[in-house]
Amino acid sequence: MPDDKDNKRINRIKLVLIEQQKTGRWVANELGKDPVTVFKWCTNSSQPGLETLLFIAQVLKVDVKDLINPEWNKDEDIE
Repeated sequence: MPDDKDNKRINRIKLVLIEQQKTGRWVANELGKDPVTVFKWCTNSSQPGLETLLFIAQVLKVDVKDLINPEWNKDEDIE
């Protein structure tokens, strides 16, 4: 069973940015968001809304599924 720290790694935004050699500041500019907000998404201390996640996927030219950690709740029951 994953520990709480692993369980909170819902998105992969930071990893995709690294793969594409882009920065959080670049994403913030593209989205018109505060860089602090994007930093929080990249560290998984907060999560973007679904619409924002779709827009992030669009500006990064990736499938939205690439931005979500498929392991984040694998062993958890969803009620």
